[in-house]
Amino acid sequence: MRIGAVVARSLASYYNIPIYPVNHAIGHIELGKMLTGAKDPLVLLVSGGHTMILAFLSKKWRVFGETLDMTLGQLLDQIGRHAGFASPCGGKIEELASKSNNYISLPYVVKGNDVSFSGLLSATKRVIPKNLQDACFSLQETAFAMIGEATERALSFTRKKELLIVGGVAANKRLSEILQSVCKRQDSKFFVSPKEYAGDCGSQIAWTGLLESSHKPGVNLEDTFVRQSWRLDTVVVSY
Repeated sequence: MRIGAVVARSLASYYNIPIYPVNHAIGHIELGKMLTGAKDPLVLLVSGGHTMILAFLSKKWRVFGETLDMTLGQLLDQIGRHAGFASPCGGKIEELASKSNNYISLPYVVKGNDVSFSGLLSATKRVIPKNLQDACFSLQETAFAMIGEATERALSFTRKKELLIVGGVAANKRLSEILQSVCKRQDSKFFVSPKEYAGDCGSQIAWTGLLESSHKPGVNLEDTFVRQSWRLDTVVVSY
């Protein structure tokens, strides 16, 4: 990422063209909105770097729920690596989970609209040696039910009539099934980012940069250095 930023600054400086910093998480959201046609959604961002429930208000994305420890993507990847899978591990876990229907009780932690996965991680690791397929099935059902509960509460509170899922974990079909049921109960439309664009990709950054360029001039080069913990709820969205 830092190398890419250096290249971008060099090109902007050499050709004297505007440069725009793009928040990674907002890139997920804006591309998802464009590709699905969602207008004013409650957004569930689930990836290796984020697990957040968001809605747009007064030029900022406001957080209505998030993880208290690890993200959903980190949970799946850590379990997958523990089981010996190659990263990313979500697809393999989904495949194995589809071969089981035997639920093993695992820790379920929802605090308001926030979720915690650390206890679920430890408990699932203890189940893996007994039956890997049952472990994957139970992990998915528990984690996704937690996300579903928090999302449904946020939908009810915000009264949004659209739900959009973005991020790498949005490719999971079982997660979509659970959230489609949530939308049906809340009378909301369901949107999910296309699988080929759900994970990290340059299209997210390019599209968001285009949106920014249509509404404001570029920024100074010193304002484009990489910030690893740049939260999206601190970004003023002017377009």
